[in-house]
Amino acid sequence: MAERAPGLPSRPLGRTGIPVSCIGFGTAPLGDLYARLDERTAIDAVATAITLGVTLLDTSPLYGHGLAEHRCGTALRIAGQEGARRDGVVLSTKVGRWMAPREGRGDGSNFAGGLPHRAVVDYSFDGTLRSVEQSLLRLGTDRIEVLLIHDVDVWTHGGQMEQRFREAMEGAYPALHRLRAEGVVKAIGVGVNESAMCARFARAGDFDTMLLAGRYTLLEQAALDEFLPLALEKGIGVMLGGVFNSGVLATGAIPGAKYNYRDAPPEVLDRVRRMEAICAAHAVRLPDAALWFGLAHRAVASVVLGGGSPEEVRRNLSALERPVPAAFWAELRAAGLLRADAPVPA
Repeated sequence: MAERAPGLPSRPLGRTGIPVSCIGFGTAPLGDLYARLDERTAIDAVATAITLGVTLLDTSPLYGHGLAEHRCGTALRIAGQEGARRDGVVLSTKVGRWMAPREGRGDGSNFAGGLPHRAVVDYSFDGTLRSVEQSLLRLGTDRIEVLLIHDVDVWTHGGQMEQRFREAMEGAYPALHRLRAEGVVKAIGVGVNESAMCARFARAGDFDTMLLAGRYTLLEQAALDEFLPLALEKGIGVMLGGVFNSGVLATGAIPGAKYNYRDAPPEVLDRVRRMEAICAAHAVRLPDAALWFGLAHRAVASVVLGGGSPEEVRRNLSALERPVPAAFWAELRAAGLLRADAPVPA
């Protein structure tokens, strides 16, 4: 691994003050999310991110049923052998599921590949500690900087969401609170797909950070109503995932473009086409605009971008070299494609 590149901007993770790179590396693709990845390519994607100055790695037991954590751990060990400091990386993973290694994967996984282990949903105190222990073993490390309660939302649990919320606040939250008090982790939070749940958790407990996926983007800004102001009030550092809404804001309105992990509906495709026309008028790439928009809110510490290859990582990071002109944001607003109160880059 080459020496880490200097200069990737960092921001404090809310009130914790932990510095994280403004672009983080999301590892869902490393769990064979849409396709089975070549092992060396997947590991090299992590290594490339670290080499280019990314300090925040976000993973989860769910991603490939443990495979993404294994690949992250391998990349971190290789980086350590080649001189990169482990304490220069902020490692974030999640709780809410542990893996049963002898029960088979079963149905319901959206991952094309991954490990043959069944994911057991468990937000209890003991289940949380089991999840953390398994993650430490897969990652090959003795510490994790950030722990997030994963997927307590309607998107994941439907009509069971209220029950899962109670389980999380009565089980997972006390476990994470204890781990933070003991210095095992530096920051605790939640990782969900709904801004309303972020706000609910923020009011229910003492959280340092939250990962909001897909709900604060060029297509969706409802998080401005409650959650993002609350995050500023409480000093909660926000990590934004899914700023491309799972694909359409990266690919544009092409046939088969994805929105929320499904084929984008006609109304979304139409809205994206209108954005693309404004992009063309200002010589702006749509994915660049999506990234810069996410970074513009003061509560956001890092925009977490997935990547399954070194080339994809480099392409994501290159957006920082292409600032978006003010006239572009003004035209988006004038066209009714962006809320008037949504912050944009200065």
